[in-house]
Amino acid sequence: MKLAILAAAAFSILLQGAAAASDDLNWPEFRGPRGDGSSTSTGLPTSWSETNHVKWKTPIHGRAWSSPVIWGGQIWLSTATPDGHQLYAVCVDRETGKIVLDEKLFDVEVPQFAHEFNTYGSPTPAIQEGRLYITFGSPGTACVDTKTGQKIWERRDFICNHFRGAGSSPILADGRLYLNFDGSDHQFVVALDQKTGQTLWRTERSVDFKDLGADGKPQAQGDFRKAYATCSIALFDGAPQLLSQGAKAMYAYEPATGKELWRIDERTSQAAGTRPVVGLGLVFVPTGWTPGQILAIRPGHNGESLDANAPAPANDLQLKIVWKGRKCVPKKPSMTFQDGLLYALDDNGVASCWDAATGAVIWNERIGGNCSASPLLADGHIYYFNEEGKATVVKSGREFAKVEENILADGFMASPAVSGKALFLRTKTSLYRIEN
Repeated sequence: MKLAILAAAAFSILLQGAAAASDDLNWPEFRGPRGDGSSTSTGLPTSWSETNHVKWKTPIHGRAWSSPVIWGGQIWLSTATPDGHQLYAVCVDRETGKIVLDEKLFDVEVPQFAHEFNTYGSPTPAIQEGRLYITFGSPGTACVDTKTGQKIWERRDFICNHFRGAGSSPILADGRLYLNFDGSDHQFVVALDQKTGQTLWRTERSVDFKDLGADGKPQAQGDFRKAYATCSIALFDGAPQLLSQGAKAMYAYEPATGKELWRIDERTSQAAGTRPVVGLGLVFVPTGWTPGQILAIRPGHNGESLDANAPAPANDLQLKIVWKGRKCVPKKPSMTFQDGLLYALDDNGVASCWDAATGAVIWNERIGGNCSASPLLADGHIYYFNEEGKATVVKSGREFAKVEENILADGFMASPAVSGKALFLRTKTSLYRIEN
């Protein structure tokens, strides 16, 4: 028992230390140091244009929707040729915007199919001092020396048909690299040793969702098995849980072993694509497409499972769905949480705020446009980005108040990053540094 308590305390200190070290200057993975799209930076700009508050603009070759990650003076992005035959890591100097490294990591002789809405470089890398961890899904995962751009290790043996293209990003914690693989053929989660790339554990999803054909027999229908979501790690009752969303289900695993701790089935939805957020001891997650709903989950343990659409069980499980939301559910943009409020932007451009404890709607407001990028919460503001290039800034809190609307030329698919007092925004063609 003492060892378990000490291990949990050490894990907590590790997570807090990583967030503290990353805040203000470093943006180490998809959605930042806490994985929820929040930043402690102050003095960030709220207005800009192509000619106003742009310190630099750097075109990025290829076609990719991955978000930038930042460590020290380096900004890293993945990119790929539109046909998926070449996969790259690109490093941009934070101060000047100059491309300092542009490394082709993988040649792919026969790329998998990727839907035209997706790209071959959509997963966001993760970074720490001296090392970049970058994945393109099944085609390849690598650890790159950030000084030289050379590969330290690589893995190309994870078999997974991404069906419409990869989208899940890696995360780092406690010396491990965690990755979701949810394809039309295989669905599993892995933990790799950060130093060597060796597999520490691999856990198959406990439910393989298949469509039933007219004859009642299972058929391997891709969208019923496919997901694009990114993991998160959080502490509950002093113990860490790896929160990982797959096709039609939300899972939690023990980070050290891969043991499944609990599962929520949501069989009316499919192809989840967001990163879970945590607050008030709850996990908040949109369940995916058709029709999709937001679930506020009280985590469980010991293999507990629930059906999200069935009546609450009579037995007293720790695992519980505290509330559900069925309107303005985001499919691609992830949510964010602060001060008891849950914020989201749905794919059709409606911004929402809920009371995180009860699910009561505080406000719904139409921002406009089609939306894939996840919001940023920083310095008393929420930044919303759409695919047409508009960025809307509103005040955070229980009263909706629009501050500014800003336009950049090529539109946003990637989510924003923050370093110091600057925003780093990737459009479909370029990377910008925006600051006052």
